[in-house]
Amino acid sequence: MKFKWRNLVFILGMVLVVILLMDLSSRLERMDRLDSQLESVAAEATSVMATQVRLITQVAYATSDAAVDQWAYEDGKWIKPGEHLVEIVPVGTPAAPTATAPGSGEEDVPKWRIWWELFFGDQP
Repeated sequence: MKFKWRNLVFILGMVLVVILLMDLSSRLERMDRLDSQLESVAAEATSVMATQVRLITQVAYATSDAAVDQWAYEDGKWIKPGEHLVEIVPVGTPAAPTATAPGSGEEDVPKWRIWWELFFGDQP
Protein backbone atom coordinates (compact mmCIF):
# COMPACT_ATOMS: atom_id res chain seq x y z
CA MET A 1 0.00 0.00 0.00
CA LYS A 2 1.37 3.22 -1.10
CA PHE A 3 1.16 6.32 1.08
CA LYS A 4 -0.07 9.36 -0.75
CA TRP A 5 0.87 12.94 0.04
CA ARG A 6 -2.71 14.00 -0.31
CA ASN A 7 -3.67 11.83 2.63
CA LEU A 8 -0.87 13.33 4.75
CA VAL A 9 -1.93 16.87 3.86
CA PHE A 10 -5.56 15.98 4.62
CA ILE A 11 -4.64 14.54 8.05
CA LEU A 12 -2.45 17.53 8.88
CA GLY A 13 -5.28 19.83 7.77
CA MET A 14 -7.76 18.02 10.02
CA VAL A 15 -5.36 18.23 12.99
CA LEU A 16 -4.92 21.94 12.31
CA VAL A 17 -8.71 22.42 12.14
CA VAL A 18 -9.17 20.58 15.47
CA ILE A 19 -6.47 22.71 17.11
CA LEU A 20 -8.04 25.90 15.76
CA LEU A 21 -11.50 24.82 16.96
CA MET A 22 -10.13 24.10 20.44
CA ASP A 23 -8.47 27.52 20.50
CA LEU A 24 -11.70 29.15 19.31
CA SER A 25 -13.64 27.35 22.04
CA SER A 26 -11.24 28.51 24.75
CA ARG A 27 -11.36 32.08 23.43
CA LEU A 28 -15.17 32.05 23.40
CA GLU A 29 -15.22 30.72 26.95
CA ARG A 30 -12.80 33.45 28.08
CA MET A 31 -14.88 36.08 26.26
CA ASP A 32 -18.03 34.86 28.02
CA ARG A 33 -16.28 35.05 31.41
CA LEU A 34 -15.00 38.55 30.66
CA ASP A 35 -18.47 39.66 29.53
CA SER A 36 -19.97 38.50 32.83
CA GLN A 37 -17.20 40.31 34.73
CA LEU A 38 -17.87 43.43 32.65
CA GLU A 39 -21.55 43.31 33.56
CA SER A 40 -20.76 42.98 37.28
CA VAL A 41 -18.22 45.83 37.14
CA ALA A 42 -20.70 48.00 35.25
CA ALA A 43 -23.34 47.32 37.90
CA GLU A 44 -20.86 48.16 40.65
CA ALA A 45 -19.83 51.35 38.84
CA THR A 46 -23.47 52.37 38.52
CA SER A 47 -23.92 51.79 42.24
CA VAL A 48 -20.81 53.85 43.02
CA MET A 49 -22.01 56.68 40.80
CA ALA A 50 -25.41 56.66 42.53
CA THR A 51 -23.65 56.80 45.89
CA GLN A 52 -21.53 59.71 44.68
CA VAL A 53 -24.61 61.61 43.52
CA ARG A 54 -26.30 60.95 46.85
CA LEU A 55 -23.25 62.16 48.79
CA ILE A 56 -22.92 65.29 46.63
CA THR A 57 -26.58 66.03 47.32
CA GLN A 58 -26.02 65.57 51.06
CA VAL A 59 -23.01 67.90 50.99
CA ALA A 60 -25.00 70.52 49.07
CA TYR A 61 -27.80 70.31 51.63
CA ALA A 62 -25.40 70.37 54.60
CA THR A 63 -23.87 73.62 53.36
CA SER A 64 -27.24 75.28 52.82
CA ASP A 65 -29.02 77.73 55.13
CA ALA A 66 -31.95 75.34 55.52
CA ALA A 67 -29.69 72.71 57.08
CA VAL A 68 -28.28 75.27 59.50
CA ASP A 69 -31.79 76.33 60.53
CA GLN A 70 -32.85 72.72 60.98
CA TRP A 71 -29.79 71.96 63.10
CA ALA A 72 -30.36 75.04 65.25
CA TYR A 73 -33.94 74.10 65.98
CA GLU A 74 -33.18 70.42 66.57
CA ASP A 75 -30.51 71.38 69.09
CA GLY A 76 -32.98 73.60 70.96
CA LYS A 77 -30.37 76.15 72.01
CA TRP A 78 -30.72 78.70 69.25
CA ILE A 79 -33.58 81.04 68.50
CA LYS A 80 -34.46 83.31 65.61
CA PRO A 81 -34.77 87.10 65.97
CA GLY A 82 -38.13 88.03 67.45
CA GLU A 83 -38.39 84.82 69.48
CA HIS A 84 -37.99 84.72 73.24
CA LEU A 85 -35.74 82.21 74.95
CA VAL A 86 -37.10 80.82 78.18
CA GLU A 87 -34.57 79.44 80.64
CA ILE A 88 -35.53 77.37 83.64
CA VAL A 89 -33.73 78.47 86.81
CA PRO A 90 -33.10 75.66 89.32
CA VAL A 91 -34.49 76.00 92.84
CA GLY A 92 -31.96 76.51 95.63
CA THR A 93 -28.73 78.38 95.99
CA PRO A 94 -26.14 77.84 93.34
CA ALA A 95 -22.68 76.83 94.47
CA ALA A 96 -20.26 79.76 94.59
CA PRO A 97 -17.30 79.49 92.24
CA THR A 98 -13.98 79.02 93.99
CA ALA A 99 -11.51 81.78 93.43
CA THR A 100 -7.81 81.11 93.05
CA ALA A 101 -5.28 83.49 94.50
CA PRO A 102 -3.38 85.44 91.86
CA GLY A 103 0.26 84.55 91.58
CA SER A 104 -0.13 81.14 93.21
CA GLY A 105 0.33 79.40 89.89
CA GLU A 106 3.63 78.70 88.20
CA GLU A 107 6.69 80.81 88.80
CA ASP A 108 7.76 83.32 86.18
CA VAL A 109 10.48 81.52 84.25
CA PRO A 110 12.59 83.49 81.79
CA LYS A 111 11.96 82.56 78.19
CA TRP A 112 15.60 81.71 77.53
CA ARG A 113 15.38 78.96 80.19
CA ILE A 114 12.33 77.48 78.51
CA TRP A 115 14.15 77.39 75.18
CA TRP A 116 17.30 75.96 76.83
CA GLU A 117 15.28 73.11 78.36
CA LEU A 118 13.50 72.54 75.07
CA PHE A 119 16.73 72.10 73.08
CA PHE A 120 19.12 70.64 75.65
CA GLY A 121 16.79 68.94 78.13
CA ASP A 122 18.48 70.07 81.35
CA GLN A 123 18.99 73.36 83.08
CA PRO A 124 22.30 75.24 82.68
